Amino acid sequence: MIIKKFCFLYFLLIYCTDVAVSSLGTDGSWEEWWTYEGISGPDFWGLLNPEWNLCSKGHRQSPVDVDPTKLLYDPFLRVIHVDKHRVNGVIQNTGHGVVFRVDTGQHSPVVNISGGPLSYSYRVQEIHLHFGRTDGQGSEHRVGSHAFPAEVQIYGYNSDLYGNMSEASQMSQGLVGIALLIQIGEPSNMELRLLTSQLQHIVYKGQQAELKSLSIRELLPVTDYYMTYDGSTTMPGCHETVTWLVMNKPIYITKQQLYALRKLFQGDQSNPKAPLGNNYRPAQLVHHRVVRTNIDFNRSSGQSCPTMQNSLFYQANYNNWRQ
Repeated sequence: MIIKKFCFLYFLLIYCTDVAVSSLGTDGSWEEWWTYEGISGPDFWGLLNPEWNLCSKGHRQSPVDVDPTKLLYDPFLRVIHVDKHRVNGVIQNTGHGVVFRVDTGQHSPVVNISGGPLSYSYRVQEIHLHFGRTDGQGSEHRVGSHAFPAEVQIYGYNSDLYGNMSEASQMSQGLVGIALLIQIGEPSNMELRLLTSQLQHIVYKGQQAELKSLSIRELLPVTDYYMTYDGSTTMPGCHETVTWLVMNKPIYITKQQLYALRKLFQGDQSNPKAPLGNNYRPAQLVHHRVVRTNIDFNRSSGQSCPTMQNSLFYQANYNNWRQ
């Protein structure tokens, strides 16, 4: 019975892949063929398109479940610096998620990320929003197997070495990703409130709206502490070129904001399809990677972050991560 089921799924996948390839033609896009569920979901991304093989075979994939018992304190990690300029841009329902793209015009303000574990300056280009259809899921990164209702990801590209985000995404040290885990509570982060202020205009795939005067810096929680590891983009083709920074404190979202997010759809107005929520990739294997932190456990014995998860304590375990 198990073998029959496997064979059915295998031939169904081959059929769907062949249909996808034949339907793409010269003007088609693979963007139409991946989802977060079913036969075109995360388990099959690496099989749908050969150029996405890292999604299945990579060993530095993201997101990950951060294990607090295996964090390694690194005394050389610096404070993260984010420029304070406010930016304009466009927020869009892509059919996969909510994405804010920063204006890149000649006279547009530039926000750079530097410091932390970074050796270069990274120009902020996009903000991605992942969220669940229920409160118990939605974030891509987890802490101690605990998922959050949503996650904001700030992407920047290495502007010291590369000309744009597309080029940088496929190159060594090309991208930085800052993961902001989102908890339900009030008051909501003011910049997150601005980021979700235009949701009524992007209910369906392809719809977009202008967004002005967003502060990337003030979107971040008030903390200098973070975890960092080498990972990948969390969408096809899962390029292993991202230095991830997971902030050690959440930002807050109200139930009303979450309700507005959960009213968004994957399809266009003529064919709405399913709700947009649950647009997160499951946690990937760590594969012996080290997750470093700038929290000095020896100096701050028993340091906790109760706002992340009740009774959650980060403790360094210098032996486990080597095993």
